[in-house]
This record gives sequence, C-alpha cells and structure tokens, in this order.
Amino acid sequence: MKTLTILDGGMGRELKEIGAPFSQPLWSAQALIEAPDFVSQAHQNFVDSGAEIIITNSYACVPFHLGEELFAQRGFELAALSGELAKAVADQAPQAVKVAGSIPPPFGSYRPDLFKVEEAASIIQTLYDAQEPNIDLWLVETLSSVQEFESIHGVLKQSTKPCYYAFSLEDTKGDSASIRSGESVKEAVKLVCQSNATGIMFNCSVPEVMDQAIIDTKQVMDELGQDLEIGVYANNFAPISSEHEANDMLQEMRELDGQGYLTYAKRWHDLGANIIGGCCGIGPKHIKALADWKLEVIEEK
Repeated sequence: MKTLTILDGGMGRELKEIGAPFSQPLWSAQALIEAPDFVSQAHQNFVDSGAEIIITNSYACVPFHLGEELFAQRGFELAALSGELAKAVADQAPQAVKVAGSIPPPFGSYRPDLFKVEEAASIIQTLYDAQEPNIDLWLVETLSSVQEFESIHGVLKQSTKPCYYAFSLEDTKGDSASIRSGESVKEAVKLVCQSNATGIMFNCSVPEVMDQAIIDTKQVMDELGQDLEIGVYANNFAPISSEHEANDMLQEMRELDGQGYLTYAKRWHDLGANIIGGCCGIGPKHIKALADWKLEVIEEK
C-alpha cells in the first residue's frame, strides 16, 4: 500500500476562524490583498497540526472572485504571492512539507454550467505561471465536469511536476458515483488515466459519497492496469444542491469533529486512498486527528 500522506484543510474557513479580513466576493483572496500574514498563519496552523501537503491560497485568484479588472491588474501578483507564502511556511516546517499549487474553478464552484472553455485557458495559464516557481505539485480543485478537466489539463500537460486532479461529487449516494455535471466518476477516471496525472482526488463534497468514488476509481484503474494515487478531502458542509449559487460559499455547517471525520478517513484509507485531508470547514483539529492516526498506522506496521 502507498504511504499515507496528510493533506491540509479548508483555507477559507480557517482564515475566518483566525480573524482575517473575509467577505464576498473576494473571499479568501481578501487576506492576500489586505493582510497576507493571516494566510501564513493559516498555513502554519495546518502544518502545526501535522499536514504534509499545504495548498496555496490561490482558489479565489480568479475573475469570478476578484472581478475582471482586478484580475487583469493583480491576478498574477496575488497568485504568485500565494505560492511564496506557502513555500515560506513549508521551508520552515520541522517535518517535510510539500506545496500544492491550487488551480481552482475559473467560473465558480459546483456549477459546470457556468464553465466557459474559450476564456478558461488564459486564466489557468496565469495561475500556472504565477505559482510554478514555488510549488512542488499541482492540485486542480473542485472539477465538476469532464469538460473542465480537459480544458485545465490542456494547460497542465506542459508541467513536469506531479499533477493531481480533484473532482467534486454529487452529494447523493448511489450504486455509482457521479461528478456534479452528472457524468460518472468512471468516465472521469478513464480520462485522467490517459493524462499526465500522478493521482486522482475527490474534494468539496460530503464525506458520505467518497466511498463509492474510491471504489469506482479502483475498478477503472484495475481494468486499465493503472495505479494512480487516490486522495480524498471532504467538506464539513451539509449536502450542496444542483441549484447552488456559485458565489454563495457560506454553506450550512455540520458538527463533525476531528474523531467523527477520522471515522470516514479510516474507511477511505481501507478502500485505497493514500492522501487524506479536508476541504471546506475542515480545520486544524480535524487534520491533527488525521496526523495522530497516521502515527498509529505507522506504529502498527
């Protein structure tokens, strides 16, 4: 079995929790603009909790959050800063910590119907060029359709660094897993296996739907003779509907504590996931529970 690696948690919620400037539509980019020390502190909190991969705070460095004018003026600068801040924290960490460069949805989370192929490439290229000097791997986050994957992969295929593609799932359980477009996870996995990917992940969805996605992924990889890494980082949200407003990031929270989240994580690991962290609403206490559990796993071996 591949080595278990602990990913960090949700940057946006952690910024709010520690008192960073935070409002819509800027969301997590507001701290980059007004108070970058808070971004460093959020990264540090996850590293102190045991995270071995931290994700750059570039998720909101897109026109959707910044607006067209501010993105044109400062999008590259802010995305570059997100990489610099993460690298500085990682370099000072007592444990080995890698930096994942985040490539977010250019036109809003959970809404594949809002994706614009013609406009996406230049936005993604800007984020790529800005972060590339300071990151160890790429993490494309919250992919909601095959079309989004293909468009963003068109940019990332130039990279020589490990590339991971994370899909957001429909928040309903069934005999097979689907991404938010309604397309099957199996279809998405087949395409990822034909790309330059190092791994496939599932994020920004409720914990309950992750099991089936891992099962479907393993089945496709076995059929294709592939052995990509599998990662999971779920939300601490209630289920998200297909009518979700793309700029409404303040979802209803649930009371899932560190041990409650760990219960799901153990099952994901048993099913074949080797990279586990958290997305929206998953904070340092949840990551610490994962990191403590990893120590137990190592000791058992």
